[in-house]
Amino acid sequence: MSTSNLPPYKVFAGTNSQYMAEEICQHLGVELGKMNIMKFADGEFEVSFEESIRGADVYLVVSTFANSDNLMELLLMIDAAKRASARSIIAVMPYFGWARQDRKDKPRVSIAAKLVADLLSVAGVDRVITMDLHADQIQGFFDVPVDHLYASNVFIPYIESLKLEDLVIATPDVGGAKRANSYAKYLDVPLVLCHKQRAKANVVANMTVIGDVKDKNVIILDDMVDTAGTITKAANLMMENGAKSVRALCSHAVMSDPAAERVMDSALSEIIFTNSIPFDKEAKQCPKATIISVAELFADTIRRVHQCESISNSYLIK
Repeated sequence: MSTSNLPPYKVFAGTNSQYMAEEICQHLGVELGKMNIMKFADGEFEVSFEESIRGADVYLVVSTFANSDNLMELLLMIDAAKRASARSIIAVMPYFGWARQDRKDKPRVSIAAKLVADLLSVAGVDRVITMDLHADQIQGFFDVPVDHLYASNVFIPYIESLKLEDLVIATPDVGGAKRANSYAKYLDVPLVLCHKQRAKANVVANMTVIGDVKDKNVIILDDMVDTAGTITKAANLMMENGAKSVRALCSHAVMSDPAAERVMDSALSEIIFTNSIPFDKEAKQCPKATIISVAELFADTIRRVHQCESISNSYLIK
């Protein structure tokens, strides 16, 4: 499609995702849109666009972490854009919060991921662009298109740059087996599984390794690290079973206390995150952390979506 026939597009940022939106705009060669978020004494806030967006495709860059305020901010941005006569409204959510509650795994619990999908739809979103959802089936909670990107686009080149011999890909729980298997098949290396039993949320009771890690360089894959209890327990267990080294690749650096301390005290030689969530490794005193930007990945996806081009051929693995 000729770009001259396309409607204009503009990119705006939520409060905590300003850094990501600015980098995305640099890759796109556009200026970040002007908006204002006025906060009231009681915690309420008001969102207003400070430039015309009538007839434009509006991309709203907001990771919903910390969850509640940023989700509400995104909902208000969508509502304001709809009332300002935007042609279409696309939520760009590098990190999709509330995703761990994606099913009824016990009686009388909410399915928060479905509720958030409904809230975004009712607010008026036309499309969602996100990355490494906690569960792929969350895409089905939406009645609008969802472009689900994969951090493998930046992680695979990083793994290859390490030039590790005797490489093994591992997953800290059975739930991540599909993702880890995709990496293992692409890299043509063995896959190792960890089986864990939880005492309660964020507390691992025990864990066992299924597979051979002796004299291997292990890379553990996960979609997020919260308190780092699972990932560090898995890393320590790998070393106890004779691994040469253990690294972790995790898409989203939630890193709630005492995660940084646990990582520093663990057998992990390095933990690699994307910048989907802002993480200051100096402030958190976690020099083992390496941050890789996914801004170019999102910028390329925005460009392709706007120009009505396929994005599937940009995936290294799915």
